[in-house]
Order: sequence, then C-alpha cells, then structure tokens
Amino acid sequence: MKAFWSVLAGMSVALSGCMVPQSELNLAEAQNRALAEQNRAQLAEIDNLKTHARTLENRVIRSEDQLAKLQDRVKIDRRQLDGYQRERDELYDQFQGLAFGRGHLPLELSRQFAELSQKYPSLQFDPETGISKLDTDILFDTGEATLKPGAERLLDDLVRVMKSPAAGDTKIMVAGHTDSRLIAGRGVRDRYPNNFHLSAARALAVADRMRQAGLPENRVAVAGFGSSQPIASNGTSQDRQKNRRVEIFVMAADVPVVGWSDSTPSVYGSGVKR
Repeated sequence: MKAFWSVLAGMSVALSGCMVPQSELNLAEAQNRALAEQNRAQLAEIDNLKTHARTLENRVIRSEDQLAKLQDRVKIDRRQLDGYQRERDELYDQFQGLAFGRGHLPLELSRQFAELSQKYPSLQFDPETGISKLDTDILFDTGEATLKPGAERLLDDLVRVMKSPAAGDTKIMVAGHTDSRLIAGRGVRDRYPNNFHLSAARALAVADRMRQAGLPENRVAVAGFGSSQPIASNGTSQDRQKNRRVEIFVMAADVPVVGWSDSTPSVYGSGVKR
C-alpha cells in the first residue's frame, strides 16, 4: 500500500510539470487570431490586385484597339494628303504652263533676274514663279509713296532686263502690300486714307518709274492689296516689315488677267481697240 501511494505521488509531480501557464496560452491564442486576420487581409488585397490587373488589361486592350484604328486613319489621311499634293502640283504645273509654256521663265531671262537679285540683296527672285519681291523699307519711307534716292537705279536695271530680247513680250504686275497698322498722322491720312490707298500709291510709283525707264505702258499694271495679304503675323516689328512689300510678277503675254483685254479676249471680245 505504501508503494502505491509513492507511485501516485510521483505521477502527480510529473503531470504538474507538463501544464502551460494560462497567460502564455492566452498570448498564443491572440497571436493566432492576429495572424488569421492578417492572412484574410492579404487575401483580400490579392483579390483587389487581381481585379485592378484585369481592369488595366482591359484598358490596354482598348488602347491597342484605338491605336490600331488611329493608325489606319493616319494611313487614309496620308493617302488623301498625298492625293491633294499631287493635285496641287498638277494644277501648279498647268498654271506655269499657261504662264511660261514649259513651267518656268525662259532660262536666259531667269539668269538675268538671278544676277540682278545678287546685285541688289533687297530684291528676292523666285525662278519657279517669276515673282520678284522688294521690301518697301528699301523703296519708301514710312507712310510715304515717294521713291527713296537710289531706288530708281534698281528699278532701271530691272527694266533693262525686261527690255532685253530674253524677256520677249512678257508683262509685269506690280502689287503693293502694307502691314496691319493704321495710317499714322493726319497729314499722311489726308493723302492716303487707308492702307489700300497707300499700297496702291506705292505700286503706282514703282510702275511710273519703270515706264519712265522705258517699259511700255501696255506691259505693266498695278494692284494695291493693303494689309489683306500678310505673309507674317504683324505681331512684331520684324513681321510687319515682311508684310510691307512690293511684289513684281513677271508673266507671259497670254496669261489670262482680267483687265488686260488682249489676255482675255473671251471676256472683251475680238473687237478690242489697240
């Protein structure tokens, strides 16, 4: 009996050594709950990321589809633009054919104008169109239509070219242009009420000098465009200077220009007096 109680006492001691304190058990359970909650949050975040990824994928697919459509549209627009370019070139060639027979000024006449533009830097010459452009600051003072000293020499040399055998019976149209500023000063406005008057007066002054230099009257005409045909914005003094210009167009005798009766017989009839 005594031995039984000794064994029982030993078992009690052994069992008491395997028991976990309640505080540690509570802590372990709390940590387990926290980990479970963290796991649920991570799973929810993964689901959100998957949803966002699907949304981005759909947007990429739509963007690629739109890009493909735009690329197709650009190809169509490019073909249309190329067509317009070809049409413009054909019309330009037709116009040049009317003006100069083969699309350009006669080579010798073009060469003489090119030499003249080298001699006078203020004279810009385009052999493709036959246009010569003179800055009015070279020809006139501000608000004036009287030629500056020295401008006559340039115009005389130009007439000398127009009287050469290479020019044949080509004609000249003198076109005056101004910037967009109003005429300043009452005295100037009395003479030129607006820019149309001023541009026409300047073109007329150039034409008069060319007639005085020997260019027949029936080979020269004038036009005044005022500020209606700018080639720059008029926003700066440099741009306004570009717009103040006199252009001299060299044209074949049979170029149809309304007002020149011999070039438009269908308008004026065959009985025009010479």
